[in-house]
Amino acid sequence: MKLSMPRFDQAAVLVVGDVMLDRYWHGGTSRISPEAPVPVVKVEHIEDRPGGAANVALNIAALGAQAILVGVTGVDEAAQSLRNSLTAAGVKAHFQEIASQPTIVKLRVLSRHQQLLRMDFEEMFNTDAAALAAEVEGLLSGVRVLVLSDYGKGALQNHQLLVQAARARGIPVLADPKGKDFSIYRGASLITPNLHEFEVVVGPCADEAELVSKGAQLMRELDLGALLVTRGEHGMTLLRPEHPALHLPARAREVFDVTGAGDTVISTLAASLAAGEELPHAVGLANLAAGIVVGKLGTAAISAPELRRAVQREQGSERGVVSLEQLRLAVEDARAHGEKIVFTNGCFDILHAGHVTYLEQARAQGDRLVLAVNDDASVSRLKGPGRPINSVDRRMAVLAGLGAVDWVVSFSEDTPENLLRAVQPDVLVKGGDYGIDQVVGADIVRAYGGEVRVLGLVENSSTTAIVEKIRERS
Repeated sequence: MKLSMPRFDQAAVLVVGDVMLDRYWHGGTSRISPEAPVPVVKVEHIEDRPGGAANVALNIAALGAQAILVGVTGVDEAAQSLRNSLTAAGVKAHFQEIASQPTIVKLRVLSRHQQLLRMDFEEMFNTDAAALAAEVEGLLSGVRVLVLSDYGKGALQNHQLLVQAARARGIPVLADPKGKDFSIYRGASLITPNLHEFEVVVGPCADEAELVSKGAQLMRELDLGALLVTRGEHGMTLLRPEHPALHLPARAREVFDVTGAGDTVISTLAASLAAGEELPHAVGLANLAAGIVVGKLGTAAISAPELRRAVQREQGSERGVVSLEQLRLAVEDARAHGEKIVFTNGCFDILHAGHVTYLEQARAQGDRLVLAVNDDASVSRLKGPGRPINSVDRRMAVLAGLGAVDWVVSFSEDTPENLLRAVQPDVLVKGGDYGIDQVVGADIVRAYGGEVRVLGLVENSSTTAIVEKIRERS
């Protein structure tokens, strides 16, 4: 499956569900309590993070999409902490505040990145379901996807009313389900249970075939558009009516903490679908995002640059020979990490010491070097009959092996002007006795505020001279 980075800036998602505050007390331990056989933690740092449905909204915002959140809180310090964090992240939060009940707080005590204790402060909320539904219906017109983030804490009282309100407007509904009764999600576009939650409802699955069979039956019974079962170290399985099952392997390199992984999955799915991705591609992106988040401690959000870099790895475009599409993705990621992009071009028919020195000097002008190489037809037009000596695929393979070069891309025109317009490097570099105004594409680069630099060439190093010497000896 070929993945690409969606235009998350064009996506808007409404999240409705159980919000909570994940609070972390960090500190060192050096002794056992004299009062009981437990470690004494000297709390040195307190950290608050949005949890539950709030974490889903935070993940959506971190990807660059518009996130709107509807949930229920108390009127207390925890609710204010939640609101402050979400506002800072760009999430538009609409809380139904109940003064007589506390905001749900999950308190974890950690020492040396190990969780020693978790304490939950929560009560089932006595939600005004009609008021919450009215709030949701008023917000649906401005979004492309509705997410029901259900933790069974009372915020969601009338699931069907919300599902039908979204369906009436043609808005897909994604639900992260809880409990033994999935009928409350009837008509949803997609539900995302983990394997344990799925088996609680349909019974144990001895193998993938039984999982697929029981999943298909559940979709028929509940009129579901699709079913995604997350299976931990076994990856994910996407089921759709009239389509073969799609099994995706787990992407995690190292599992550190699975807290919030389900939130990351449904948030990436929702943002991707809202950005116009097809469901299988959205699931592929969610699988990559899950592989990132389980390598982090505690409830965490995945940023767009992190996901973009994972997509890059998937496409094999971290370094080396790339297509224009892969190059755009790689450059966008590099810029997101504050890196300066340098661009140069040429035929590079027979690689020699002058080329190597020049490319090292070019790379020193920034953080990443894009090398654009004329294809065979354009070299022949520029250099005459008998050139190139080496085909473009061989030239690019050799150039990609140089430490100074990050990405190598070919172009078929006589000049790289179209590439310059597409990539918009920060610095355009050429070697030789050119004036800056003589550099092809200089006007393009300077028009958007880029720089143009001319570097010297190593003397007595010339592909043409090498070719002539070979011909003389022959």
